[in-house]
Amino acid sequence: YVPPQVRKYQEILDDKKREELGRLKKMVNGLINRLSEPNLPSISGQMEDLYMANSRKDMNETLTDILMNACVTAVAMPSRLMMEHVLLVSILHHNIGVEVGAHFLEAVVKKFDEICKSDTEGKECENLLALIAHLYNFHVVHSLLIFDILKQLVSAFTEKEIELILFLLKNVGFSLRKDDALALKELITEAQRKANTAEKKFQDQTRVRFMLETMLALRNNDMRKIPGYDPEPVERLRKLQRTLVRSSGKETQLRVSLESLLRADRVGRWWIVGSSWSGAPMIDDTNKKTQQKLHIGKVSSKIMELARKQRMNTDIRRSIFCVLMTSEDFLDAFEKLL
Repeated sequence: YVPPQVRKYQEILDDKKREELGRLKKMVNGLINRLSEPNLPSISGQMEDLYMANSRKDMNETLTDILMNACVTAVAMPSRLMMEHVLLVSILHHNIGVEVGAHFLEAVVKKFDEICKSDTEGKECENLLALIAHLYNFHVVHSLLIFDILKQLVSAFTEKEIELILFLLKNVGFSLRKDDALALKELITEAQRKANTAEKKFQDQTRVRFMLETMLALRNNDMRKIPGYDPEPVERLRKLQRTLVRSSGKETQLRVSLESLLRADRVGRWWIVGSSWSGAPMIDDTNKKTQQKLHIGKVSSKIMELARKQRMNTDIRRSIFCVLMTSEDFLDAFEKLL
């Protein structure tokens, strides 16, 4: 039962909160709409001030919603515009805290997984993949996630997946080669194997051949073989990022796998320091733990009495106490404890 006075107070608070969030959304939306390369320093500064003045949770949710609405559209988003949006997230991620990038990344990856599984005709999948690629380009996320996504796409290996593999490799292929050449080599081998087994499945072989040629060009570090590859815009924005970021990028990179992101609601977010979490146990309790009965041999009643006095109130505590009290030396105690 909630008394009427308290109820009224809660309603006033809810209205106030709604009004504040509406005002905050308007301010963030105004900044994002004006976002461009020349005014990035001033807009990132204003965003930092908003982060200082409002709760992190509200800011993260508002920023993620606005960016997702702006970038995830049914038509292909211009790559320059996409880079500028992600660069803003990267600057905030490095200057404010890793929870900014982590919140955005989780929303993007979950949406990507959801849209990939559905048969949508639009370009949402490519736009989401471009967001993930640029989060990697601007040192928000580690290459581990990109390799996870590529492995998933290679294992499915339909025409849609081949397009996405090509799109991702064109954006971040050479960075992946620099970061982990061995993992890229393994991925190329797996893709070649898949292409050989699935040859009869595709009517149009040219796309598969083109993908394999692109992968070989990456392995041989031959940029000319990849049509439309232009590292210059990313490099220019990386230079701008270095001038605006107060910490170096490596220690704030999120080394998180695809599976961890997709299961974050069930197993918690270990990659965000201090993130609170309430839910089911971290390890799935599918099979009930059988209580192990500990056999520690015969222990005198005197030792058991001492254990009781010391409040050793569980079997395992009593066992450890008895082992420590009755061992001949440290080696004997070590063996018995094991």
